[in-house]
Amino acid sequence: ILEIVGIIVALYLANGSTEDSNWKSALSEIVRGRSIAILIIGLLIGSIVGAERLAPTDPLFVGLFTGVLTLFLIELGAIAAERLRDFKAVGIRVVLLGIAIPMINGFLGALAGAAAGMSTGGVAVMATLAGSASYIAAPAAVRVALPKASAGIYVTASLGVTFPFNLTLGIPLFIAMAKALT
Repeated sequence: ILEIVGIIVALYLANGSTEDSNWKSALSEIVRGRSIAILIIGLLIGSIVGAERLAPTDPLFVGLFTGVLTLFLIELGAIAAERLRDFKAVGIRVVLLGIAIPMINGFLGALAGAAAGMSTGGVAVMATLAGSASYIAAPAAVRVALPKASAGIYVTASLGVTFPFNLTLGIPLFIAMAKALT
């Protein structure tokens, strides 16, 4: 749910910057789209019936999630591999942005968490969340809403640059920021 705002802003920036684009209809399509409706309905059902009554559905929804997610990520990787030449064309710029933007966002998240009076762990988590990329929802939304956008760039940037950077260096840096700020 938190990614919806980011996806809307990204689609606005991609589509709304030209006069001939109809970003209001794109926004309406996202908000009224089937995936958002299913997500909201699922959350409502879960909150109404509670965890105990949903437990019998766990094998379907919880148990299969990892496998379906794996297949989805394999498909995204295959699509990105087909468009790898697009990434080669922009190369180092995407790598630098895939590292710099998450670090800036993580630092701002750490500052916001510290200003809100969060604990060291809370600030570290806030920084990590702010410095993360969208690894699932945004690539899927971009693929549908911006079919001309190159998966070789946006998937490689999030899954091939930002994700491994955050796992190896980003999160330790965010923890250090949290310790310094609290």
